[in-house]
Amino acid sequence: MALQGMHRKNKAFTAHEKASLLVAPLTRAIRSTTVGTSKSLPTASSTFCSVRSVNFRPLVRAHAAATEVQQDVGLRVDLRGKKAFIAGVADDQGFGWAIAKALQEAGAEVSLGVWVPALNIFETSYRRGKFDESRKLSNGKLMEFKHIYPMDAVFDTFADVPEDVATNKRYAGNSGWTVSEVAERVEKDIGKIDILVHSLANGPEVVKPLLETSRKGYLAALSASAYSLVSMVQRFGPLMNQGGAVISLTYNASNRIIPGYGGGMSSAKAALESDTRVLAYEAGRKYKIRVNTISAGPLGSRAAKAIGFIDDMIKYSYENAPIQKELDAIEVGNVAAFLLSPLASGVTGHTMFVDNGLNTMGLATDSKTLLDRQ
Repeated sequence: MALQGMHRKNKAFTAHEKASLLVAPLTRAIRSTTVGTSKSLPTASSTFCSVRSVNFRPLVRAHAAATEVQQDVGLRVDLRGKKAFIAGVADDQGFGWAIAKALQEAGAEVSLGVWVPALNIFETSYRRGKFDESRKLSNGKLMEFKHIYPMDAVFDTFADVPEDVATNKRYAGNSGWTVSEVAERVEKDIGKIDILVHSLANGPEVVKPLLETSRKGYLAALSASAYSLVSMVQRFGPLMNQGGAVISLTYNASNRIIPGYGGGMSSAKAALESDTRVLAYEAGRKYKIRVNTISAGPLGSRAAKAIGFIDDMIKYSYENAPIQKELDAIEVGNVAAFLLSPLASGVTGHTMFVDNGLNTMGLATDSKTLLDRQ
């Protein structure tokens, strides 16, 4: 009432003066508090903003956060509510782990298929916190897996498992680990899935030149590294929601000569890329899903060290790729998350290079014959 009385007695006041009279008591009140206010509030507009920030701060923060999310959603890789199954994670160093992390960063629920002989070590390390540092997500939480299944994608059904494998002590205590059995368990435990990741490769004679590779070693490389994708799409395709996506990992030895990458592995990667294109057509028509593969550059993972010359390949890539840096596994994970998301709904049958551009080079820039052109 005091303010209203002053207003009636001073009809000649200008609009600015009236505003000052209205603001002054509020300004004095705000200056008397120390909670989140400034010492000087020279204008009416800044005063009213400060009043709102003092009295409704939680509401303002919540509104700001909501606005921020709304602004980001347009081009976010948003996989909230999506369910993913990744085959081929055995530790926290490889591309499979990085893809799992990227998918969880985008909001997906992730389950794993771990090679049976590596399962015990993986689960023990996971339980004891040895992976905790690499499990950390950007929000401070630790990456969690919905389910972890034993899996060996070399075998489609248990009837395909030879006696020496079935009785091998490394497989003891585990069951239901063939491709068809794992698919059945996933359907029972999870139901429909949206994302399928093939992060598998094995060549028992990879260190041998092709001229010295046996038929058994060559076919083993194709079976584990290429046909396993076909088998997985056969069994998991019916479990996938329309609009879902499949991704695998390949290497440029499919197209280029990489001495040392032997044992039929270069042929297996070529088959994998060809199968990706055919599966993109067949599974696209039958299940309404997409199929792509990522050709990643060299990475010093435990699996890659089995090749024996991975450190030399990393150095070669650094010296010759357009972008001179070592490849980080999460860079592959991030591209995978994009390809597996609705943002890539028009991309299928494609081999995506994530190798700092090394695949584009026609000459080795660190060659002694090119020193005068550097």
